[in-house]
Amino acid sequence: MLAMTAAELQGFLARDFGQVAQDFSVDAVDAAGLTLRLRVETRHLRPGGTVSGPSMFALADVAMYLAILSRIGPVALAVTTQCSIDFLRKPVAGRDMLGRAQILKLGRSLVVGDVLLYSEGVPDVVARASLTYSVPPVKA
Repeated sequence: MLAMTAAELQGFLARDFGQVAQDFSVDAVDAAGLTLRLRVETRHLRPGGTVSGPSMFALADVAMYLAILSRIGPVALAVTTQCSIDFLRKPVAGRDMLGRAQILKLGRSLVVGDVLLYSEGVPDVVARASLTYSVPPVKA
């Protein structure tokens, strides 16, 4: 069951993380996970014209964060405790990137999930991220 819709997640991002909200848009959210779009701009590129590793990390991290919030509600203090990224191929220049987040385990204090990163319109995975988040206890 979803606790937040795509529109609610986008609003939360704008309200609580305005410093990065303009870079991302929630394309879809459902029981299977969440798809987040990184609107690739010049500031996201590294020499050679490809999307930088830090930009891809941000996409993976924000996608998992929002996937978690879609399940537990607007808990601003959920934090990343671990992230590992495998960079598999170069992103396609000039295209937005998509992060498809899937929660593998939603525990009381830890959440584990994966995010697959794609160049828009290309089926090959650009990178795979594995993340663990710590979530604060829910007050009854």
